This record gives sequence, C-alpha cells and structure tokens, in this order.
Amino acid sequence: MSLRINVLKNGIATAAQKSVRILDQLLLIPFYITAWGADYYGEWITLTIIPSMLSFSDFGFGSAAANTFVLKYASDQKQSAADVSKSAIFTITGLIVFGMVVSSIALVALNHFGFFDKLIIHKKDAIIAVSLMMLARTLSFYQQLFEAYYRAARKASLSINLVTAQSFCNLSMSALLLSFGANVIELSLNTLVVSAMFYVIYSWKARSILNLHKEYKGEVTYSQVKDIFKKGLGYLMSPVWQALYFQGTTFVVRLVLGPQAVTIFNTVRTLSRSANQAYSMINSSIFPELQYEIGAGNLAKARKLFRIAIGVTLMTATGGVIFLYLFGQPLYNAWTKNLLNPPDAMWNIFLIGIVFNAMWWTSGVVFRAVNKPYGMAIAGVISAAISVVSSYFLSQKYGLSGAALGSIGLDIIMALYVLPVSCRLIGERILTIPRKLFGDILALTKTRVAIERAR
Repeated sequence: MSLRINVLKNGIATAAQKSVRILDQLLLIPFYITAWGADYYGEWITLTIIPSMLSFSDFGFGSAAANTFVLKYASDQKQSAADVSKSAIFTITGLIVFGMVVSSIALVALNHFGFFDKLIIHKKDAIIAVSLMMLARTLSFYQQLFEAYYRAARKASLSINLVTAQSFCNLSMSALLLSFGANVIELSLNTLVVSAMFYVIYSWKARSILNLHKEYKGEVTYSQVKDIFKKGLGYLMSPVWQALYFQGTTFVVRLVLGPQAVTIFNTVRTLSRSANQAYSMINSSIFPELQYEIGAGNLAKARKLFRIAIGVTLMTATGGVIFLYLFGQPLYNAWTKNLLNPPDAMWNIFLIGIVFNAMWWTSGVVFRAVNKPYGMAIAGVISAAISVVSSYFLSQKYGLSGAALGSIGLDIIMALYVLPVSCRLIGERILTIPRKLFGDILALTKTRVAIERAR
C-alpha cells in the first residue's frame, strides 16, 4: 500500500478519533448531572484525579519502547525488535506493580486522614470505584507498545480505529448505565470490563498482523531495559514542561492582574489554539509513516513527507489566523456572552503565535520518529521557564497584552530551535524546503493528471 494512501487513512482515522473524544467530553456531562446531580458529579471528578495521576507511573517508557521497536523492525533488525518487545513487557509490568503499590499507599493515606469521610459519595463506594478505575488505567500501559506493532506493519489506521471503537463503546455503555441510574461502582466496573476486553483483542490483533513472535523469540536484556528507562525519562519531560508553561503563565496572570484577567487570558488562548487541533491531526497522520521510512533508511521519502507536512501545516495555520482575525472576536463575544473584553493587541499577539506554533509543532514529530526525546524536552523546559518569567515582567508593564507577548515567547523560541534541528536529524536543508516543497506539489499534480489521462 502506498505511503500516500496510508497517510490518508491515518488522517481519516484520527478525525474519527477526535470526534469521539469531543463527544466523550460533551455528551456525558448531561447524563452525569441528570443521574447524580452536580455536587455528586463534582465529587466524582475529584476522585478520578487519583487514577489519572497513576498514568505518570508510565513515565513515557511506553513511548520509548514503542519507538525503539518500530525503528529496529523497520531496519530489519527483527531479533533486536523482539528483544525490545520482551524487555518492554518486563519493564512495563514492573511499572504497573510499582504504580499500583504507590496508588494503594495513597488510598490508605487518604482514608487514614479522613479524606473519604468528607465526600458526598459513600466512603466504601468511593474506595471500590477508585480501585477499579486504577486497575483499568494500568492496562493502558501496554497500549503504546502494541501500537508499535501496528505501525511496524504499516497499519497505524487500524490501531487508531480500534482505540476509537473502545472509546465509543465505553461512552455508549456509560451513557446507557447512567440513564438507568448506575452508581460509581457500576460505572467504574464498566470501564474496567471494556478496557480489559479491548486490550485482549488489541494485543492479540497486534501480534497476529506482525507474527514476529513465531519467528523470533525475544529475550529480556539489561541494555534494552536501561535504554527504555533512559529515553522514557526524556518523554516524561514533555508533560512536565507543558504543565510549567500553561499553569505557570496562568498563575502569573492571576498574581499580577487578578482573577478576571485569568478568565480573559485563558479563554482567548483556548480559542486561538483551536487551530492547533487541525494540524495535530496532520502530526498523527504522518508520524507512523515518517518513523517507518526513517527506520527503513528511506530518508528521501521521509524528507518529502516532512516537507509536505510542514507546508500543509503552515497553510492550515495561515488559514486559521485569517479566519480568527476576521471572525474570531465575534465568535469569542458570542461564546462568552459579551461578558469579557480582551484588548485588541492581546488578540493579535495570540494570532501571531499560531504561525510560530505551527512551525515547531509539526517539525517536532521528527524527535519522536528518531526516538531522541531529550533535545525537544530540554528546549521545552527552558522555553517554558523563559516564557513564564517574561510573562510576569511584561504583564506588569503592558497588562494582558504583555502576558500574551510573554506567552508566545515559547512558540518563538521553540520554532527557532525545533525546526532547524528536526531538519538536521533527517538530513534536510531548511533553506531549500520552499523550493523542494514546490517541486513536491508539482510532482503530485503531474501524477494526478497522468492518472486521469490513463482513465
């Protein structure tokens, strides 16, 4: 199957996945409130923080193992790939045990200090429900590793579709149970059952489409486990710097300008970053194919795919800027019911930030594709720190516009670093991208014309 068709299938699958996620975020809320009431639902949201924090026990090791596996398999090092898979299962299982122990200690501590006694939800129900949610969350630790099997088999879209099917099934069952008045235990049990069934099917299908285990018996090796840990810590830094950036700039605005400024700042930033959702789909579409071509040594194909992705992303971002410049403020006023009045300068600064964000967001995929997370992670931490500090001083002098200027500092710094380094990692000369991109588009056009004439 051609590279172009794979990318298209990945894009369609990603669009469907995002649609289900939006439904999950919006559709269930009325069911929760109707079945449980706003206060009870609020308590449930608080309780789900505990299993959500369990996700950090993964520490990005699943990403490190998955990327290593694909690169090994694509480069025809299949015995080494089998060793990576076996070592990753060993490592992830250890992380699950560690995560469950830590989470159990946290539950005992919370119970000891009377946390559950203060909830509207009955204490016993709360503890059982959280335990079931924790168990369901640990099963997801294996997902990234088995997702690598689909990427290695050039069937990433199948993986995305299966994950979407799981989300839709969980969403449908949760809505049905809530409509019949299910309690927190029944809802948590549903999540666990759906997750368990999904991962049995998902892992079985992953192994069957590659059949690596039939030809190569993997072994747990210290070097592979060490490499997974080392690179996993690099992937862990990604959510750390993102939290530093988003929460840090929000805290600065609250500290300097007050609570109403926080509402204006975050709502404008949220609307301006809506364009990010469009080119996030581009990233998800190209990543599996880009990584495989790099692993297989087909750098010419990888560079071409990279250039086209950059070009499409920049065009998408530019379209987003124009749309938001023309219609963004009326949409914002309707969204906030004319209760907020952001400065024009602040609005325009955030729009400029969209273009810089697009430049590094898509090119940053290369760091994951070549399994070298530290460069981007360290740059992210430094950029986030500079952005937070500059937002503090600029907001003191220029108010919300200064805070916005400091905020897009991260995007400017990351664009200046990530794009050139990404080009270097795949052997692309940044100054020749516009000329080559024009040639790529021209070649695609000629191919389409030739196909039409053949018909």
